[in-house]
Amino acid sequence: MTELEKGPKGQRRGRGARERILSASQQLFREQGINGTGMDQLCAVAEVSKRTAYQHFGGKDELVAEYLRRFDPSVLSYVLDRTDLTPRQRLLAVFDIPPTTPLCPYINAAVELNDPQHPASQYARDYKKAVAARLADTAREAGAADPEQLGEQLALLLDGAAARTRVLNADTFPTATAIAAVLIDNAIPATHDDDR
Repeated sequence: MTELEKGPKGQRRGRGARERILSASQQLFREQGINGTGMDQLCAVAEVSKRTAYQHFGGKDELVAEYLRRFDPSVLSYVLDRTDLTPRQRLLAVFDIPPTTPLCPYINAAVELNDPQHPASQYARDYKKAVAARLADTAREAGAADPEQLGEQLALLLDGAAARTRVLNADTFPTATAIAAVLIDNAIPATHDDDR
């Protein structure tokens, strides 16, 4: 093996390099932010050369977009696909988030990048729209009179609670859950009381 085939720590490159880069990006972007993480540091943590990093990702923009794609490709399936809960209960369970959960990576990326044309910004927008659509589908299943409106309201409330929790360093999700319950009660006709 020549020196060119070795990474910065003398380890053989190639196998698993992409996953190491993505793993390092998840760690560093969460801890330091996207703008606070340089490619040199990311490559050092991933134990790859910059050349290897750029072979897997055309640049940092592409890496940031892939980093976001990895978070929740199934859009809240861990809650909204549960069969042990009624649709109404699933809508409320979305707000059952531990206060130690980091701020939404999609919000972080959109704020940090501040460029609506950035590939990660587009992915963040698409994901947020998918969350509202998924909530609307569950609201429809619960019998909401206007499921799209309820989906948008709950998505906005979810993002607001996440941001407020982060800014205040205090758990605001119990309050958000109470507000969500009122929104859900107002949107779902009384004939669906059995879903409660």
